[in-house]
Amino acid sequence: MSEMCRAALAKGIPEIGFSDHFDLIPEDPCYAFFKADAWWQDLERCREEYAGALRIKAGIEIGEPHRFPEAVSELINNHAWDFIIGSLHWVGDTLVFDQDYYLRPQQQAYRDYFQELHQVARLNTVSILGHMDIVKRYGFDHYGRFDPKPYERELRPLLRSCADSGMALEVNTSTLRRPVKEPSPNTTILRWFREEGGHWVTVGSDAHQPEDVGFELEKAIECVRSVGFETLTGFERLSPYPIPLPAKS
Repeated sequence: MSEMCRAALAKGIPEIGFSDHFDLIPEDPCYAFFKADAWWQDLERCREEYAGALRIKAGIEIGEPHRFPEAVSELINNHAWDFIIGSLHWVGDTLVFDQDYYLRPQQQAYRDYFQELHQVARLNTVSILGHMDIVKRYGFDHYGRFDPKPYERELRPLLRSCADSGMALEVNTSTLRRPVKEPSPNTTILRWFREEGGHWVTVGSDAHQPEDVGFELEKAIECVRSVGFETLTGFERLSPYPIPLPAKS
């Protein structure tokens, strides 16, 4: 965590949020990885070390939260989280990071994903819907570039549920580090989110290494601005608040 904090400071980033993975499917590579007590000790140590220089927010990324309501409720209630990211990595019993998932026809692969993701979007325990079209990152090698337009009938109700739940939509830049070369989601889906009543938007670099902290956040912010949003979203103890978009450089 301290390395990540130093990387943020070096890039002039005033706030960083940590959100390690909490995954409950035994076959998941991150299963049993998250140790809450040790994680919180590290976070509080960093808050003391960088007090006055860097705001540090406490988050968690919960995979498939709709499948494990009791475990999710226990984790949320036992700690002073600032934000909860809900994400989907499994469709049925198949991990979407596994290339075997993409042996099915393209439309089925994407529709199956969005159908299950809709269950996450309905939750009122989640602050942020994470990397909502991440399947395009792994489907790229099989199907080519992802076009959301053929899936508008699935995506608009999903985005409306996200808005109705008071959930923020994350603009994740990790896909800009990949051959996809666009954020997750792209501006088409962001625009639909706004049209369906979406109010809250976050940006994140999904950095698993210090060198990726803050990666292409400026591009994510310009995507948000380009579809008509005027603010980003911060979280404090699970409550969202608006942050004005920075002035154009």
